[in-house]
Amino acid sequence: MLTLALYNTYDKKKLHEAHLRAIARAGPIAYAYGFHLALIGFPLKGRPPDVAEEIRKHTTVGERGEYLIDLAGKNAFHLLEFPEKGFSPQFGTVVATTRKPSADKSITPFEVAERALRGESFLLLVGLGRHGLPKETFKLARHHMDVTGRGVSLETCTAIGAIPVRISTFMEALRWKTDGRRNSHGF
Repeated sequence: MLTLALYNTYDKKKLHEAHLRAIARAGPIAYAYGFHLALIGFPLKGRPPDVAEEIRKHTTVGERGEYLIDLAGKNAFHLLEFPEKGFSPQFGTVVATTRKPSADKSITPFEVAERALRGESFLLLVGLGRHGLPKETFKLARHHMDVTGRGVSLETCTAIGAIPVRISTFMEALRWKTDGRRNSHGF
């Protein structure tokens, strides 16, 4: 299981337009590339299907929130609290996304793809806010990943799109190399 996790570093008490836009944009990306979507520390109440319906009222993105509704219906949309001592192990290995990965914790999108194909699960953290992920999340994360491989800083919603695309593309290429034929999605 691959999970794209938006980590709220905006307002923790009140839902803002920036929250809604990021969620609305992340839903179709997660859906399109077979990822789960997790929201960490968002000021949202209710079960994921209820939250998806509420967000749907505020967006035209992703078929007016339809992909988010579908993720919720497949138990692939998760609402998580801020971690106090660590993240739930059900999401697998925690990876902090950053343009400056620590050398001792660095992992590439290709390595994530290889390991995911072998059945390992990953929780890929994306900081939603001006300053990205808080320092403590880098300590909690087993790995740090630069999706560009070149230390390029990406705007948050660009990163939200780039991470699943890059990893799933590597996964498709690895599948093709392994079995020599086209696989899902016509690749």
